[in-house]
Amino acid sequence: MIPPHTVRLEFNSAFDMLDFVQVVSDHVCKHAGLDEDQLHWVSVAVRESLVNAIKHGNKNDPSKCVIVEFSPVPGDRADELVIRIEDQGEGFVPEEVADPLAPENILKSSGRGIFLIRNFMDETVLKKVPGGMEIRMVKKLKQQEAQGAAEA
Repeated sequence: MIPPHTVRLEFNSAFDMLDFVQVVSDHVCKHAGLDEDQLHWVSVAVRESLVNAIKHGNKNDPSKCVIVEFSPVPGDRADELVIRIEDQGEGFVPEEVADPLAPENILKSSGRGIFLIRNFMDETVLKKVPGGMEIRMVKKLKQQEAQGAAEA
């Protein structure tokens, strides 16, 4: 079940969609009350997650879909923004992803996406789901902004 006030996008794997999702993400983040710095880091995390879903998850297969959801935390609390991205790939074991800071990986041109996402978001959970892989990212809203949003 989709939580109330959720913005949900579903589209075929195509890098052409990155800019569109970016516009939606920026709009949702501004509406949620994120400041410019938070908006930037969420933007990078969303973009990186989408690239991973299309390139690594769905293997650039345009017949496979990507789902993106932007939701407030279900219930009365609206002090977190939850972003969920799901692909239709085979999935992977997150614990087996190479550490990009390890000496043998430091010069590699890829492999930093999940590391960056985990550092830019307040919570990040990767898990296999029926039919694909899901990343669930949480960005906590600043307390005073969350209170202002609740009063509006």
